[in-house]
Parts: sequence; C-alpha cells; structure tokens
Amino acid sequence: MTARLLLPLAPVIVFVLAAAPAATAELDEVVARGEFIWAADQEGGGPHVFPDPERPERLTGFEVELAALIAAELGVKPRFQQGQWDRLPLLLGRAADCVINGIELLPERRRDYHCSRPYFAYSLQLLARRDGPLDAFEKLAAPGPGGRWRVGVLTGSAAEIFMRSQADLEVDVIGYDGTIDSLEQVTSHVLDAAVMDDCIFNFYADRFAALRVVGRPFAGGLYTILTPRDTPRLSAAIDDALGRIIADGRLKSLYDRWDLAGRQQILALRDAAEIPPAGRRSLRQLAGEVLPLLLKSAGMTLLLSISAFPLAILIGLAIAIGRLHGPPILRPLLAGYVEVLRGTPLMLQLYAIFFLLPKVGLALPAIVAALAGLALNYSAYEAEIYRAGLKAVPPGQFEAALSLGMTKWQALRHVIVPQAVRLVMPPVTNDFIALFKDTSVCSVITVVELTKRYSVLALSTGRIVELAIVTALLYLAMSWPLALLSRWFEGQSEKHS
Repeated sequence: MTARLLLPLAPVIVFVLAAAPAATAELDEVVARGEFIWAADQEGGGPHVFPDPERPERLTGFEVELAALIAAELGVKPRFQQGQWDRLPLLLGRAADCVINGIELLPERRRDYHCSRPYFAYSLQLLARRDGPLDAFEKLAAPGPGGRWRVGVLTGSAAEIFMRSQADLEVDVIGYDGTIDSLEQVTSHVLDAAVMDDCIFNFYADRFAALRVVGRPFAGGLYTILTPRDTPRLSAAIDDALGRIIADGRLKSLYDRWDLAGRQQILALRDAAEIPPAGRRSLRQLAGEVLPLLLKSAGMTLLLSISAFPLAILIGLAIAIGRLHGPPILRPLLAGYVEVLRGTPLMLQLYAIFFLLPKVGLALPAIVAALAGLALNYSAYEAEIYRAGLKAVPPGQFEAALSLGMTKWQALRHVIVPQAVRLVMPPVTNDFIALFKDTSVCSVITVVELTKRYSVLALSTGRIVELAIVTALLYLAMSWPLALLSRWFEGQSEKHS
C-alpha cells in the first residue's frame, strides 16, 4: 500500500533528481574517455538517424555521419545514445555529451542550453492525400468536409509549435512520438494532413506515394547541436569542428551524399541569422499560463480512468465466470486471452489498436482506442482477481442456492458474485489507482493526458521541477481519495472475515 501511495510522487522524485547537479563531461573528460556520446532517437527515422535496412544492428543517416565527423575532429570515437525525441535534452550531462537529432534552433533552447552554430536549414511542409480535398494551405482557415481538419505533427517539434500558434486555422493538431506515424495516419484516412520538416518527407516520398506536398514550404528554421550550459569548452570545440567541416567542403559533400541540396544548404548556413534566447517568465506568469492546461489534461486523465475501469471490471468478471462455470470449450480460449494480455505490454496493445487496425479498415479515434486499450489490458488482471474471489466463496453457498431451486446462473448472480465482489474490493481499488497512472502510456497514441502535458510544458518552459511538483500534487489530489477508499474496503473485509 505504501508503494501505491508514493507512486503519484514519482514525477517529483525523477525530475528533482534530473535537476540536481550531474557529472557533466567537459572537453578534457570526453578526450580522456575516448568517446563522444551523442543522443538521438532512431525511431525518428530518415534522413537523420535510422537502422540500416541491410544491417538493422547498424545505424545510418546524415546525422550519424555528422557525429562521426565531429568526433574525429575532437580526436575520439562517436558513441550513440538512444532516447525519446522530445526528452533528449534530459540526457545531457548524464547519459550524453550532446544531442544531434534535427533539433530546431528555438529561443527557448538558446535560453536553456548551449546551441551550436547551425548545421542544416529546413522548412516546414504541409502534406495530404493525393485524392483528398486539401489542396492548399489556405483551406485550413475554413472547416473541411468533415469539420475541423485533423493535422498530425511530431510532438515537441517546430511543426507542432507553429501549428498550435495559428489560432485562425480550423485545425485540431495531433502530436505523435514518431516522425512518420502521422504519415501512416494520413494514408489510413485517420488524419487529413501532416506537417513536418521538408527533408523528412523528401526522404520518405517514395514510401508514401499516396501523399503529396500541399503548397510551398513555409516557416523555415535551422538545426543545432545541444550541449549543457556548463560545458563551454566542449561547446566551443563542437562549434570549431563544425566550422572546419563547413570550410573544407565535407559538410557539403555529406549533404550531397544524402541528396539534401548541399550547395543551397551551405548558402543558407552562411546567411543564417542569430536567434536570441527567450526570456524567463516569473512563477506567477508561468502558473497563469500552464495551470489551465494542466487542469484540462487532468480532466482527460480522469475521463480515461473512470470510463475504462468499469469496462475492465465487467469484461474481467465475465471472463472469470466463464473460466470457472462456462462451457469447457470456452475455458482455454478465455485463459489464452488473459495470458496474452497480461504477457504483452500495454504500449504494444495501444499501438496495435491505433496504428494497425486502420490498415484493415477499422480506424478508431485516439480517445476510443485509449479506452479500449486500457479496458482490455486491465480486464485480464481483473479476471484473475475475480476468479480468485469466486473460488474463495465456500462451495456450500453454491450448493445451498441450487437446493433452493435457483438455476446455476441465478445462484451466481444473487449469491456467489456479490460475495466475491466484496472480497476483492481492496485489490480492485488498488488496480484502479494503477490504471489511473497508466493512462500516461496513452500519450503514445496522441492522447494528451496529464503526464504528457507536463512533459511538453516542462521542456518548452524549462521549469522542470516547479511543474513536476504541480503535476504530482494534481495526481495526488486525484488518487489520494482512492487510496483512502481502498483502506476502507480493507477494513470492511477484515471485519467480515
């Protein structure tokens, strides 16, 4: 029980530790180590960093080669560190020396990290189906045939920031953790369009032949390498390395090998403008801006929890009854259902529901997919809890009910199940608390609940600890009553035992 009660404080513990001073590696330590550790997300795909199709254990991509060039300039070997794209900066100074992964040069990043001189110029591109109604960016200003346009973006990217800032557009912006997830969803008719860096779609254009670019590229920007603020010599060495790679033509050759318009890139970088760092808001300003968003996302967490868990209970109870009292032919199938769902991760199940079903013609809205995934996953655990509760009821109760003339199902409904429900209420309540926090996994299928909102706001504002405390308090306020309820049920169970 103690561990359950401490779970809501996990964000505070994790991010207070993340904010604590770390053993940041300066240039001399990198040289002594003999390795230059750079972080990226290989799930993001090409042309940045992705597994080599011919040798999947090997990474390839223009940033893989760029990291190798920089490491060679520093006199060391490169070493890759995997991380989730929108959380890569959290690895700095702990698991990585720098981040090289299509990181856009933004004022907020200049405020919180050292940003290298730019090494790539990009533009954003709107993409849609060739047979779809969206053929101009201007059409987003009015509702589409099905209402507001649904547009996919990479979570935490410049594309998401830009699209969410366009208040005059009739669009619902949906964030995805993977770069090409949105392209898959446009192809499957789940989304109307996607917005991403032009170089990414150019790389995947052949794979997504059913999609087309809509209008000209817009809202361009620059890629940078992030290093911690407290590594000035390493940051300067990376800048110097980039300068030499640009000056001797190796960067242009690198882009030409990856069909990234090397000459245009060098011209763009030569004329790149300085981007000033963003100002730091006061706590009062921050609270006024983010608290409504956190409360709204807390509402989504509550909605997912109170909607999915009753479904899980109903399904689980039906499975438990079926395994104990159902037809013999059905029992192995129900047992297999329980083992498959308990033996596979919730995240994998959500991916299958949200990303695979559209390929067979069943496209569920994200919220429906999240509810289905949570309900099905937890139904397997509830089935085992209720099965134990049903078996804990003395067999004489069932026999007495039958002797009074009840049918088998009447005896279950009126005699056995009510007693089993009373017995299992404490573990069922604990499972509800667990599901309450597992809603955070739903962010992988674009549902923005409390943890995801915290992650986005913490990285965009740089106020990791302050927002972690507020988020943890919100979780605590929502889950503490459930913990008290669980204790009450335990007390009632002890009285009747």
